[in-house]
Amino acid sequence: MGHTGTVTTLFDLGETDGDRGPVVVYTDGACSGNPGPGGWAWAVAPDGVPSGAGRDAATTNQRMEINAVLEALRTLGVAPPGATPPPIVVVSDSTYVVNCFRDRWWMRWQANGWRNSKKQPVANVDLWRPLVELVGRLDVTFTWVKGHSGDRMNDLVDRLAVAAVTAR
Repeated sequence: MGHTGTVTTLFDLGETDGDRGPVVVYTDGACSGNPGPGGWAWAVAPDGVPSGAGRDAATTNQRMEINAVLEALRTLGVAPPGATPPPIVVVSDSTYVVNCFRDRWWMRWQANGWRNSKKQPVANVDLWRPLVELVGRLDVTFTWVKGHSGDRMNDLVDRLAVAAVTAR
């Protein structure tokens, strides 16, 4: 999977003082065909900086939605020695991602050996496992936003994810 854009941590920007409050990060995934080439993106509110984006030549929309959150947390959850990453609020238009954490699907998946309620292997387990591990290590909450509803930050990450689909 390729990366586009500048990926900067909040510590690099000096935006980690204790009074800042939670970091709000918007995430999105896109796919041209499903499966097909796909893109993912994330951006920190209110201005979209820092941000990150990437692509995969053959993927699904759900994989890109999960990967957007995973890449955001891999970047924003990094802290220098002795520092604590800030609380993070992930805002996504993916009910698949938000419901996994809100309804704790992942706990049942883990307890069942990464099998779903139909006793089938959980789709995208290669992304879910590291995401669940990161969420467990960090202070993360998830919020759903309706896609294509005029939310400025959601529209931004949608544009970045769509652009990443064709980026080289």
